[in-house]
Parts: sequence; C-alpha cells; structure tokens
Amino acid sequence: MAVKIRLNRMGAKKSPFYRIVVADSRSPRDGRFIEIIGNYDPTKSADTVNVDEEKALEWMQKGAQPTDTVRSIFSKQGIMAKYDAAKHAKN
Repeated sequence: MAVKIRLNRMGAKKSPFYRIVVADSRSPRDGRFIEIIGNYDPTKSADTVNVDEEKALEWMQKGAQPTDTVRSIFSKQGIMAKYDAAKHAKN
C-alpha cells in the first residue's frame, strides 16, 4: 500500500484551508485518510502552518511519501532537514 502525506481541502468556497493528512494514495483527495498531522491556511497574510513534527517524521520513516506541495511546506518548517539528518545518521 502506497501512503502519501498530502493536503485535504476544507473550508468554504473561495476561502480554503487545508489539513495535512496521511492517506492511502488510492483514496480521493478529500476522502478517507489515516491520520491528521497538521494544517495549513494560505488565506492569512503570513501562511499559517501547524505541523506535528514527530508524527510527520514517524510517517516518513515508515515510508510515507510527501507530495510536492507538502514537501515544500516541510522544507520551510525544517522537517525535511531533520528527516535527512535522521536518515543519514542510521547509515
């Protein structure tokens, strides 16, 4: 089973906010998910991002692949750097 970390759109028309969720890649964008690990609100002046870093790192170590957008959000938060450091420390 391929697991993705991706955005799940929520909110009203023309005022979206997103949950960052772990989901099976075959499920629909706004459909079933495994776990919510954060949220992202692009409508605020400074993009508001809240992510549970421990859960994100745990899921990535289990093999979950972040989508391109989530990867860039994680890079800005410093989560991808921590993941790379942890991955290279094991080897």
